[in-house]
Amino acid sequence: VQLQASGGGLVQAGGSLRLSCAASGRVFSINRMGWYRQPPGKQRELVAVATSGGTTNYADSVKGRFTISRDYAKHTVYLQMNSLKPEDTAVYYCNAVGQLYSYTPLTNYWGQGTLVTVSS
Repeated sequence: VQLQASGGGLVQAGGSLRLSCAASGRVFSINRMGWYRQPPGKQRELVAVATSGGTTNYADSVKGRFTISRDYAKHTVYLQMNSLKPEDTAVYYCNAVGQLYSYTPLTNYWGQGTLVTVSS
C-alpha cells in the first residue's frame, strides 16, 4: 500500500488548508485512515483518525477547527484545517491501517509527509 499526501503549504494564521491522502496498490481492506503530525523538535502526535465504521477521533488541540473525512471508494482521506494557528506548524503524515489479504494481519502504512507552515 502506498500513501500519497498532498495539500500542505504556507498559510497565515486564521487561514485554511485541506490535506488529501490517497492509498494505492494492492489492498484487501483499510480499517482506519488518519493524520499525524510532527512539529519541529517534537515527537509525532495524533491529529485525527477515521475508522471504516465512520467513527472519528481528534486531538484536543484541533477539535472544532479540523475535520477529517474519507472517501471509502477511493481509499482517500482528507483533513480540512480551519482557523490555523502557528502551533499547527508541522510535517503532517498520512496513516492507514489495513490488510493486504484477508488472512494477513493489520499493518501500519505511512505517507511521505507534507509540510504545513502557519505564519503569525
